Amino acid sequence: MDDIIIGLDIGTTKVCAVVAGTDENGRINILGVGRSPSDGMMRGVVTHIDRTISSISNAVANAQSQSGVPIKSVIVGIAGDHIQSFQSRGVIGISGPDNEVKQADIDRLIEDTKRVALPADRKIIHVIPQEFIIDGQDGVYDPLGMSGVRMEANVHIITGLVTAAQNIYKCVQRAGLQISDMVLEPLASSYAVLGDEEKEVGVALLDVGGGTTDLAVFEERTIRHTAVIGIAGKKVTDDIRKALGILNEQAEKLKQEHGFAYAPAVVDNEPIILPGVGGRSPIKIDKHLLAQIIQPRMEEIFEIAELEIKRSGYARHLSGGVVLTGGGALIKGTVELASEVLGMPAKIGIPYGFSGGLVREIQNPTYSTAVGLVYYGLKYQDKAAISVGGRSGRGVGSVLTKMKAWFDEL
Repeated sequence: MDDIIIGLDIGTTKVCAVVAGTDENGRINILGVGRSPSDGMMRGVVTHIDRTISSISNAVANAQSQSGVPIKSVIVGIAGDHIQSFQSRGVIGISGPDNEVKQADIDRLIEDTKRVALPADRKIIHVIPQEFIIDGQDGVYDPLGMSGVRMEANVHIITGLVTAAQNIYKCVQRAGLQISDMVLEPLASSYAVLGDEEKEVGVALLDVGGGTTDLAVFEERTIRHTAVIGIAGKKVTDDIRKALGILNEQAEKLKQEHGFAYAPAVVDNEPIILPGVGGRSPIKIDKHLLAQIIQPRMEEIFEIAELEIKRSGYARHLSGGVVLTGGGALIKGTVELASEVLGMPAKIGIPYGFSGGLVREIQNPTYSTAVGLVYYGLKYQDKAAISVGGRSGRGVGSVLTKMKAWFDEL
């Protein structure tokens, strides 16, 4: 194996590590998968350092023993409702004597787009170019080598709270690992479950996790809008727990095994028998009742997602509809409900594109982010770049800010 990459998804309900490598033919093989329940996170943000460190250590140890690869450095995901994104624009003069766009000009232009007033507690995580404009000619995706006097760029800037990123950094380092990069989770998930054609015709990716629901809107192969919603699967479990007066574990199991997000999808209404707590008599639960507890919360998630999609201005451009991924997408009836609330076709997105190794193990929406982090690493490890058209990073240079620089400044 030439390149070994480890993706680490530190979620609210689980921590997941995926080890992958490429062979001499460039095929990607999954070498190891490790997961561990997460106990120190709330809505994608660290709330208990020691518990998070222990969850990371367990997941990494599992992945290490399964793959036989010593794990030292990881690519880690960041989410949480502190994530914000906005559009920015930059302009520069092309400086060379022959007026040809060089890599240095592109880097200078990207730097110019970062000149935005940010509160002291926020930093830029990613700068993603949408398009370049040379001497008024728009629609340029790779300006390298073109001639012109003035070059502009429209970019999508994603920012996060410094402290939230610092806490993730601290937990990973204390677990004895280095962070080679930090990536926005919906961006990572998109690498695992979306095809280039979907990104071209327009698609919304909705990753329903434990603590957060992450949204990314793509059109013409470029990410156009991102948002992180602070309601997800854990809230559904809480609703079941409170409504039925049962334990958290029982509520989670009920949701996974018998839950429906869409009441009309319940066909057989066999009652579910749950053992009583502390010697009390068993509880009988109606599947319709369970669906009536789950559906309103899932509807709320999709309604907020719909507002975000409208806010992006791309609601009418999404011929690819919505792709649902993450553990929350596994609740039966979720696709039907999403399609009804969002008014567009919906499907489940499963990680794909691997040649060998533990392929079956990761063909599950739960692993989308961790697998996407691996894809991201394999694609950008040398370039630390993201290109506008979804092609290799050659043309756009190192526009994805390496987050290590944050921590050197502190």
